[in-house]
Amino acid sequence: MGGFFGVTSKKDCVMDLFFGTDYHSHLGTRRGGMAVYGPDGFQRSIHNIENSPFRTKFERDVEELSGSFGIGSISDNEPQPLLIQSHLGSYAIVTVGKINNEQDLITCAYENGHIHFMEMSGGRINATELTASIINQKQSLVEGLLYAQEMIEGSMTILLLTPEGIYASRDRYGRTPVVVGKKEDAYCVSFESFAYINLGYHDCYELGPGEIVLLNPSGVHSLSRPRNQMKICSFLWVYYGYPTSSYEGVNVEEMRYNCGRILARRDLGSGCQNCPGHSANAIQPDIVAGVPDSGTAHAIGYANGSGIPFARPFIKYTPTWPRSFMPQNQSQRNLIAKMKLIPVDALIRNKSLLLIDDSIVRGTQLGETTAFLYQSGAKEVHIRPACPPLLFGCRYLNFSRSNSELDLITRRIIQEREGENVSPELLADYADPDSLNYQEMVEEIRKRLNFTSLKFHRLDDLIESIGLPKEKLCTYCWNGKE
Repeated sequence: MGGFFGVTSKKDCVMDLFFGTDYHSHLGTRRGGMAVYGPDGFQRSIHNIENSPFRTKFERDVEELSGSFGIGSISDNEPQPLLIQSHLGSYAIVTVGKINNEQDLITCAYENGHIHFMEMSGGRINATELTASIINQKQSLVEGLLYAQEMIEGSMTILLLTPEGIYASRDRYGRTPVVVGKKEDAYCVSFESFAYINLGYHDCYELGPGEIVLLNPSGVHSLSRPRNQMKICSFLWVYYGYPTSSYEGVNVEEMRYNCGRILARRDLGSGCQNCPGHSANAIQPDIVAGVPDSGTAHAIGYANGSGIPFARPFIKYTPTWPRSFMPQNQSQRNLIAKMKLIPVDALIRNKSLLLIDDSIVRGTQLGETTAFLYQSGAKEVHIRPACPPLLFGCRYLNFSRSNSELDLITRRIIQEREGENVSPELLADYADPDSLNYQEMVEEIRKRLNFTSLKFHRLDDLIESIGLPKEKLCTYCWNGKE
């Protein structure tokens, strides 16, 4: 994944750029970068942030960089911003997204006169550099940005820093957000809408899918109208988005409360004995808890909707391990995830717990968390993931380091049941919460991870939790539909 922030101001913008970019640190763990334009032209700084926060790595750069225009990036993949010199002039570029037809685009670039690409470790091409090569095949930056939207299969949101200002191009289907903030003598552009509030900006504009604008201190200038079709990523609300952000007018924290409340509503029928309308087959949890941090708001919503007390049976230790998806090695990440959760014995021992996590991917961490709770004296551990079972790897955003869909616990179980060649129709049946295959898959997950009970959020309920029309939401990772 990744995030971006940009500023165009009549004054020096470096401090705003520094803090605005830092506010995107939850979206990436590998590289951070800033580029500015001022009287001395372009300046740039990129650092590895795998083992040190963005602020620590860039404090000295704030003193050395100067300029009134700037863009910054937090990335889970390629180093950026990149400085580009071409027949369109000089510019800096940052991107967020994923390119699925990379080799075809590289071949096309060679055929159109592109001589070479810088090769990264492992033989990969920097996706941001490849995007720049597509833009440079046209006769203007706007034509190039429109061309990139058409040519890239996947998703790509782009910021270009130029002497005229910042060009912002939201990806064709609006899978990632782009918002503009305003204050006196300055405009900013951001992935996360909260990133500019404490810097004195207020909400000004939100780009539509495929829309292109030019920002400079005089205003926001539309260069290409929004497209009609939107498919914004639903998982932003479930997990990746910061609680104080809003996308398409829907606040992340409020959506998570809605999600938990609707999860509780589903449990009423089965039901939850602490709630009105419970059935004879009720579960009887003593407390509701969320897996920190993203599960917490979902759990608050469940507690508010059910009347079961909310509590924190384990506390996340963050002073030295601020982010759950570092380092790069999966086994080390699992260990750190375990080390970060400190148990509260009085809230666990001899208690029945209902635990909400944002999702189940591999199942490793949540399985270990459950074992950890049993070892700490829990009587029961009921699990309520805040989204449906993940059946498909994301094709549009770099949400996961997984190289195979078999990293998903659901797909491993399906392969064991059905063999290697599973038809789309059969996968659709496994995605249907009313089908026997779905119910047996969920029961197998429950047994393997040793949960007392397991119920996933239904897709129709998730869409209700967000509150946007379903045709505007991307739900590919759950149902495989684009």
